Amino acid sequence: MKVAVMGLLISGAIWGATPKIVFTKSFPGSTPPFESVSVDKNGALQYMESASDDQPVTAQMSQSEAMPLFEQAQKLDYFRSPLDSGLKVANTGKKTFRYIDADGKSTETSFNYSTNEIARQLLDRFEQIAASERAYQDLDRAVHFDKLGVNEALAQIESLWLQKQLAAPRQFIPLLDRIIGHESFMHLVRERSARLKEAFQGPAPVANSETK
Repeated sequence: MKVAVMGLLISGAIWGATPKIVFTKSFPGSTPPFESVSVDKNGALQYMESASDDQPVTAQMSQSEAMPLFEQAQKLDYFRSPLDSGLKVANTGKKTFRYIDADGKSTETSFNYSTNEIARQLLDRFEQIAASERAYQDLDRAVHFDKLGVNEALAQIESLWLQKQLAAPRQFIPLLDRIIGHESFMHLVRERSARLKEAFQGPAPVANSETK
Protein backbone atom coordinates (compact mmCIF):
# COMPACT_ATOMS: atom_id res chain seq x y z
CA MET A 1 0.00 0.00 0.00
CA LYS A 2 2.82 2.40 0.90
CA VAL A 3 4.48 1.68 -2.44
CA ALA A 4 1.24 2.46 -4.30
CA VAL A 5 0.73 5.69 -2.36
CA MET A 6 4.33 6.70 -3.00
CA GLY A 7 3.82 6.02 -6.72
CA LEU A 8 0.79 8.28 -6.79
CA LEU A 9 2.69 11.01 -4.98
CA ILE A 10 5.59 10.73 -7.40
CA SER A 11 3.32 10.82 -10.45
CA GLY A 12 1.53 13.84 -8.99
CA ALA A 13 4.86 15.56 -8.41
CA ILE A 14 5.90 14.88 -12.00
CA TRP A 15 2.60 16.30 -13.31
CA GLY A 16 2.98 19.34 -11.07
CA ALA A 17 6.53 19.85 -12.28
CA THR A 18 5.50 20.09 -15.93
CA PRO A 19 5.05 23.70 -17.09
CA LYS A 20 1.72 24.40 -18.71
CA ILE A 21 -0.22 27.14 -20.46
CA VAL A 22 -3.90 27.65 -19.71
CA PHE A 23 -6.12 29.65 -22.05
CA THR A 24 -9.61 30.66 -20.97
CA LYS A 25 -12.30 32.60 -22.78
CA SER A 26 -15.41 33.93 -21.09
CA PHE A 27 -18.07 35.37 -23.37
CA PRO A 28 -21.60 35.16 -21.94
CA GLY A 29 -24.20 34.84 -24.68
CA SER A 30 -21.88 33.00 -27.08
CA THR A 31 -21.76 29.25 -27.70
CA PRO A 32 -20.15 28.03 -25.56
CA PRO A 33 -20.08 30.92 -23.05
CA PHE A 34 -16.90 29.60 -21.43
CA GLU A 35 -13.92 27.59 -22.67
CA SER A 36 -10.67 26.49 -21.09
CA VAL A 37 -7.74 24.85 -22.87
CA SER A 38 -4.74 23.60 -20.90
CA VAL A 39 -1.60 22.29 -22.60
CA ASP A 40 1.49 21.15 -20.73
CA LYS A 41 5.00 21.01 -22.13
CA ASN A 42 4.66 17.28 -22.81
CA GLY A 43 1.59 17.92 -24.97
CA ALA A 44 -1.08 16.73 -22.50
CA LEU A 45 -4.25 18.59 -23.41
CA GLN A 46 -7.42 19.29 -21.43
CA TYR A 47 -10.54 21.06 -22.69
CA MET A 48 -13.47 22.25 -20.58
CA GLU A 49 -16.63 24.23 -21.22
CA SER A 50 -17.22 24.88 -17.51
CA ALA A 51 -14.80 26.01 -14.82
CA SER A 52 -16.24 23.28 -12.57
CA ASP A 53 -16.08 20.49 -15.19
CA ASP A 54 -14.79 17.34 -13.45
CA GLN A 55 -14.70 15.32 -16.69
CA PRO A 56 -12.71 17.41 -19.18
CA VAL A 57 -11.97 16.22 -22.69
CA THR A 58 -8.37 15.00 -22.75
CA ALA A 59 -6.00 14.37 -25.64
CA GLN A 60 -2.30 14.14 -26.40
CA MET A 61 -0.67 16.67 -28.68
CA SER A 62 2.65 15.96 -30.36
CA GLN A 63 5.80 17.84 -29.36
CA SER A 64 5.74 19.61 -32.71
CA GLU A 65 2.26 20.93 -31.85
CA ALA A 66 2.94 21.84 -28.22
CA MET A 67 6.38 23.43 -28.36
CA PRO A 68 5.44 26.45 -30.55
CA LEU A 69 2.90 27.44 -27.89
CA PHE A 70 5.64 27.64 -25.27
CA GLU A 71 8.00 29.43 -27.65
CA GLN A 72 5.36 32.10 -28.20
CA ALA A 73 4.66 32.32 -24.47
CA GLN A 74 8.36 32.92 -23.89
CA LYS A 75 8.36 35.72 -26.46
CA LEU A 76 5.46 37.25 -24.51
CA ASP A 77 7.52 37.07 -21.29
CA TYR A 78 5.19 34.37 -20.00
CA PHE A 79 2.29 36.85 -19.81
CA ARG A 80 3.88 39.14 -17.26
CA SER A 81 2.96 42.24 -19.27
CA PRO A 82 -0.44 43.60 -20.35
CA LEU A 83 -1.66 42.51 -23.79
CA ASP A 84 -4.92 44.46 -24.06
CA SER A 85 -4.79 47.18 -26.70
CA GLY A 86 -6.88 49.62 -24.68
CA LEU A 87 -8.74 50.49 -27.87
CA LYS A 88 -12.50 50.95 -27.88
CA VAL A 89 -13.52 47.91 -29.88
CA ALA A 90 -16.44 45.50 -29.73
CA ASN A 91 -16.45 43.06 -26.85
CA THR A 92 -15.39 39.64 -28.11
CA GLY A 93 -15.01 38.03 -24.71
CA LYS A 94 -12.47 38.07 -21.93
CA LYS A 95 -9.42 36.02 -22.93
CA THR A 96 -6.80 35.02 -20.38
CA PHE A 97 -3.38 33.47 -20.89
CA ARG A 98 -1.83 31.88 -17.80
CA TYR A 99 1.60 30.27 -17.54
CA ILE A 100 2.33 27.85 -14.70
CA ASP A 101 6.01 27.06 -14.23
CA ALA A 102 7.72 23.95 -12.85
CA ASP A 103 7.40 25.29 -9.28
CA GLY A 104 3.67 25.89 -9.63
CA LYS A 105 4.03 29.66 -9.79
CA SER A 106 1.77 31.37 -12.30
CA THR A 107 1.69 34.59 -14.29
CA GLU A 108 -1.27 35.71 -16.37
CA THR A 109 -2.81 38.51 -18.35
CA SER A 110 -6.34 39.13 -19.66
CA PHE A 111 -7.53 41.07 -22.69
CA ASN A 112 -10.43 41.70 -25.00
CA TYR A 113 -8.42 42.73 -28.06
CA SER A 114 -4.66 42.82 -28.56
CA THR A 115 -2.55 44.41 -31.28
CA ASN A 116 0.45 42.26 -30.33
CA GLU A 117 1.00 39.98 -33.32
CA ILE A 118 2.48 37.12 -31.29
CA ALA A 119 -0.44 37.26 -28.87
CA ARG A 120 -2.86 37.20 -31.79
CA GLN A 121 -1.13 34.15 -33.27
CA LEU A 122 -1.20 32.36 -29.90
CA LEU A 123 -4.88 33.24 -29.51
CA ASP A 124 -5.63 31.89 -32.99
CA ARG A 125 -3.92 28.61 -32.17
CA PHE A 126 -5.71 28.12 -28.87
CA GLU A 127 -9.03 28.86 -30.53
CA GLN A 128 -8.17 26.25 -33.16
CA ILE A 129 -7.45 23.74 -30.39
CA ALA A 130 -10.79 24.59 -28.78
CA ALA A 131 -12.54 24.16 -32.14
CA SER A 132 -10.86 20.75 -32.54
CA GLU A 133 -12.13 19.60 -29.16
CA ARG A 134 -15.64 20.82 -29.93
CA ALA A 135 -15.43 18.86 -33.20
CA TYR A 136 -14.37 15.80 -31.21
CA GLN A 137 -17.34 16.21 -28.88
CA ASP A 138 -19.70 16.63 -31.84
CA LEU A 139 -18.43 13.45 -33.51
CA ASP A 140 -18.55 11.48 -30.26
CA ARG A 141 -22.13 12.62 -29.67
CA ALA A 142 -23.15 11.82 -33.25
CA VAL A 143 -21.55 8.37 -33.21
CA HIS A 144 -23.49 7.41 -30.09
CA PHE A 145 -26.78 9.23 -30.53
CA ASP A 146 -27.23 10.64 -34.05
CA LYS A 147 -25.93 8.46 -36.87
CA LEU A 148 -27.40 10.81 -39.47
CA GLY A 149 -25.24 13.61 -38.07
CA VAL A 150 -21.95 11.72 -38.34
CA ASN A 151 -21.15 12.83 -41.88
CA GLU A 152 -21.63 16.49 -40.96
CA ALA A 153 -19.37 16.06 -37.93
CA LEU A 154 -16.73 14.39 -40.11
CA ALA A 155 -16.96 17.24 -42.61
CA GLN A 156 -16.12 19.75 -39.89
CA ILE A 157 -13.13 17.69 -38.77
CA GLU A 158 -11.92 17.32 -42.35
CA SER A 159 -12.26 21.07 -42.90
CA LEU A 160 -10.09 21.82 -39.85
CA TRP A 161 -7.54 19.26 -41.07
CA LEU A 162 -7.32 20.69 -44.59
CA GLN A 163 -6.89 24.20 -43.15
CA LYS A 164 -4.08 22.86 -40.91
CA GLN A 165 -6.05 23.82 -37.81
CA LEU A 166 -6.89 20.41 -36.35
CA ALA A 167 -5.17 19.72 -33.03
CA ALA A 168 -4.15 16.24 -31.82
CA PRO A 169 -5.66 14.43 -34.83
CA ARG A 170 -4.85 10.98 -33.44
CA GLN A 171 -7.45 11.50 -30.70
CA PHE A 172 -10.11 10.93 -33.38
CA ILE A 173 -8.84 7.49 -34.45
CA PRO A 174 -10.82 5.39 -31.91
CA LEU A 175 -14.06 7.07 -33.01
CA LEU A 176 -13.13 6.61 -36.66
CA ASP A 177 -12.41 2.92 -36.00
CA ARG A 178 -15.84 2.57 -34.44
CA ILE A 179 -17.46 4.04 -37.58
CA ILE A 180 -15.33 2.00 -39.99
CA GLY A 181 -16.13 -1.24 -38.18
CA HIS A 182 -19.91 -0.89 -37.95
CA GLU A 183 -22.09 -1.47 -41.00
CA SER A 184 -24.90 0.49 -39.35
CA PHE A 185 -23.11 3.61 -40.64
CA MET A 186 -23.54 4.58 -44.28
CA HIS A 187 -20.89 3.33 -46.70
CA LEU A 188 -20.00 6.91 -47.62
CA VAL A 189 -19.42 7.75 -43.97
CA ARG A 190 -17.25 4.68 -43.41
CA GLU A 191 -15.17 5.51 -46.50
CA ARG A 192 -14.66 9.08 -45.31
CA SER A 193 -13.66 7.84 -41.86
CA ALA A 194 -11.12 5.43 -43.36
CA ARG A 195 -9.64 8.23 -45.44
CA LEU A 196 -9.34 10.51 -42.43
CA LYS A 197 -7.84 7.76 -40.29
CA GLU A 198 -5.14 7.16 -42.90
CA ALA A 199 -4.36 10.89 -43.01
CA PHE A 200 -4.27 11.24 -39.23
CA GLN A 201 -1.83 8.35 -38.87
CA GLY A 202 0.71 10.23 -40.97
CA PRO A 203 2.71 13.33 -40.05
CA ALA A 204 0.53 16.20 -38.81
CA PRO A 205 0.60 19.31 -41.03
CA VAL A 206 2.22 22.42 -39.61
CA ALA A 207 -0.37 24.33 -37.59
CA ASN A 208 -1.80 27.40 -39.28
CA SER A 209 -2.16 30.37 -36.93
CA GLU A 210 -2.87 32.94 -39.59
CA THR A 211 -6.37 31.83 -40.58
CA LYS A 212 -9.30 30.81 -38.46
